[in-house]
Amino acid sequence: MSLRNSFSRVLRTQVPSVLKKSVHSVAVIGAPFSRGQVTAGPRHRGAGLGCGAPQAGRREEDGEERREQGGLPPRDGERRGREGGGHPVWGESSGQRDGRCCGLPREREVGATVRGDGTKGGAGPGQNPWWEIHEEEVKESDQRKKGVEYGPAAIREAGLMKRLSSLGYRLKDFGDLSFTPVLKDEPFNNLIVNPRSVGLANQELTEVVSKAVSDGYSCVTVGGDHSLAIGTISGHARHCPDLCVIWVDAHADINTPLTTVSGNLHGQPVAFLLRELQDKIPPFPGFSWIKPCISSSNIVYIGLRDVDPPEHFILKNYDIQYFSMRDIDRLGIQKVMEQTFDLLIGKRQRPIHLSFDIDAFDPTLAPATGTPVVGGLTYREGVYIGEEIHNTGLLSALDMVEVNPHLATSEEEAKATASLAVDVIASSFGQTREGGTSSMTNFLLPVHEKSQKTKNV
Repeated sequence: MSLRNSFSRVLRTQVPSVLKKSVHSVAVIGAPFSRGQVTAGPRHRGAGLGCGAPQAGRREEDGEERREQGGLPPRDGERRGREGGGHPVWGESSGQRDGRCCGLPREREVGATVRGDGTKGGAGPGQNPWWEIHEEEVKESDQRKKGVEYGPAAIREAGLMKRLSSLGYRLKDFGDLSFTPVLKDEPFNNLIVNPRSVGLANQELTEVVSKAVSDGYSCVTVGGDHSLAIGTISGHARHCPDLCVIWVDAHADINTPLTTVSGNLHGQPVAFLLRELQDKIPPFPGFSWIKPCISSSNIVYIGLRDVDPPEHFILKNYDIQYFSMRDIDRLGIQKVMEQTFDLLIGKRQRPIHLSFDIDAFDPTLAPATGTPVVGGLTYREGVYIGEEIHNTGLLSALDMVEVNPHLATSEEEAKATASLAVDVIASSFGQTREGGTSSMTNFLLPVHEKSQKTKNV
């Protein structure tokens, strides 16, 4: 390890009283979106329970039919690297670079499919309020994977608030936010649906996160899909303009409105947030309020293994740092976290925003998600990421997204995925695998009466 690396690690671990933020209050926020379209969503106001956020709009319709073992096959018969991007971008027959894309290659087109039998999986209605499968007709023209809006309820049922409370935090429940869809919300470019509704919802989410941070809370936003990061990071940046982002995900979510083929806003949140891509974003209805708030040097990806060609181009062209699953295999998760911290907080300490997509995990661990990709993080690797971020003392906000109980083939799969999400959140706030917490208060051991008498003598 270099002298610089050693010094920065010493700073992070040896002088917590100077550099580490003391977090005593955690706010949990709900933000109900669905498939890029704001929905009323299930409301949850439990006594003493925090509200998660059903949100959505990501790549659910981008995934192919799952294999029986829970993963995704290579697309179009390609042999693909775990970063993605290593396969052909476009051939002449499929299309070439689009002049509208400002020099960026277009996203690879992927067909939308549902399960082979055309049905939703599930244990049937009535077993759990968040598990119940609603009998909606799935039209051939709308084969999106529904149910991500019920992820937050599953995470709550898995004990999120009880776990955070047991770690000694004072909790504030902001409840599920209520959004009003914009009427006559015409698609952008005849492709991206409900842009005004999603933009307005994220604007409202920005205000709530901003207030929570200004009131001294660390924010946990539990949502459906990753498009909520537009609002959470924007709100966080209002009071912490020097924040940095650790984005844990199988996907880069950095397509622009002009490179996307699917039209999913949930595959584009980082593009709206990056200053370097501001001139690549066209005038976009509902998003005029957004001010790009992070630079390419302020974000690091961990766990990438399914990256679209235009996304790969952006990552390379703008020197955005990432650790693919191949890098994790090669370096080990400890070295990956050390290098991540050196890149983001090695020179100066600043707030960390952790945006964690549950599909970063291998599908054997997190099967109930919209776009599982084989070869993901192990349980230990995912929890280690949270533990190390907590140890910096700089975690200021966390997103947990993409838990979709309706895509599980059994109730056990749904519960396992939701419990995994809770474990990651708890690890990020101090739960340790040794037992207890990393910030234990004074604990008085009981003294045997005979021993006490001997001392008095």
